[in-house]
Amino acid sequence: MATVVAGPRRILGLALPALGVLVAEPIYLLFDMAVVGRLGALALAGLAVGGLILVQVSSQLTFLSYGTTARAARRHGAGDDRGAVAEGIQATWIAVAVGVLTVVVVQALAVPLTNAISGGGDIADQALPWLRVAVLGVPLILISMAGNGWMRGVQDIRRPLLYVVAGLALSALLCPLLVHGWFGAPRLGLPGSAVANLAGQAVSGALFLYALVRERVSLAPHWSVIKAQLVMGRDLIARSLAFQACFVSAAAVASRFGAASVAAHQLVLQLWNFLALTLDSLAIAAQTLVGAALGAGDASGAKQLARRITEWSTAFALLLAALFALGYSLIPTLFTADPSVLERTGVAWWFFVAIIPVAGVVFALDGVLLGAGDAAFLRNATLTSALIGFLPAIWLSLIFDWGLAGIWTGLAAFMLLRLATVVRRTLSGRWARTGAEIPAGSA
Repeated sequence: MATVVAGPRRILGLALPALGVLVAEPIYLLFDMAVVGRLGALALAGLAVGGLILVQVSSQLTFLSYGTTARAARRHGAGDDRGAVAEGIQATWIAVAVGVLTVVVVQALAVPLTNAISGGGDIADQALPWLRVAVLGVPLILISMAGNGWMRGVQDIRRPLLYVVAGLALSALLCPLLVHGWFGAPRLGLPGSAVANLAGQAVSGALFLYALVRERVSLAPHWSVIKAQLVMGRDLIARSLAFQACFVSAAAVASRFGAASVAAHQLVLQLWNFLALTLDSLAIAAQTLVGAALGAGDASGAKQLARRITEWSTAFALLLAALFALGYSLIPTLFTADPSVLERTGVAWWFFVAIIPVAGVVFALDGVLLGAGDAAFLRNATLTSALIGFLPAIWLSLIFDWGLAGIWTGLAAFMLLRLATVVRRTLSGRWARTGAEIPAGSA
């Protein structure tokens, strides 16, 4: 079997459109906040509460994109593009079923959910109508995730970017019109934001569904494939919940050290999240190319791809670390002028800079192992790193009053443990199991 060769142009050709998909929604959400913010603090607080619930019920199902990519990429590498599309069809059935169930459950629990998070009162009153409209878009969000998954698997990266941007562009157009009643549109206030979001999600979801139908592959559900996807989904959801536990715990502990500490922590964490999205674009390229190589029976090519993309990701991360090190006195001032927040930001800043190169390696190898369908290993590695690295340091910080230094030491320990586990796994070569199907025990 010939070794797969992927040069800089091929890797960037996959990574850059993937980056566009990853950052498009966060950019739109900032725009949405700016539009709603003109209604006042109460509306903005309602958006924050409703948005938090919506994100939590939809973001745990990222296996519909990442898991489907791994399975579809193997089919594509084996020359079975119809099989790759069929993976997208089965993922879409899961998206519809889970999405409809989510809508029913959240609508039934909307009042207690908004009250629990906001403490009731005026904020809950603002959040409730927004949530009732916005949650109707969950099936559409999940359909788009599944569409992204199979299209990445067949290395069709540009169409997902166009579909996502088309939906967000419509939302961006409608949001100020419906929120503020511009140009004769009805003035809906905060619920107008949810209606705009729903309209954009409908466009993106419809485009992904149309792309599936155009492939002329049977749309019937196949329970054996759905079951295999759900097994991988179980592992990826457990991994996602480990991340959630870590970051929620960190925010909770930071808040115990006062407003300046929690603001500084949130500022640096948002920069970290942005960097994670940036590095994830190379991880998606790794996932797509490695899955295809293994599907083609080329374990040697998959290993070469793993090494090459990891080198790229590490070099890029080192460059980012250098830029943030040089900008330590300037970058935080772009977000706040509060002296106490800036002082606390300085505590977390050098932890943040130090772990950027670590993230370059970890995220790339995460992509490699996801492409290989090694979800069970990633689940165990993430849970172990959280339980013995991040969470103990977080809660010891509270007990011994270590402040942000303790919290970010926990994050550094988490990343270093993940580094050790994914590097060891990659070097072992046990993940490089070939074939059109992900081998039993890998997922």
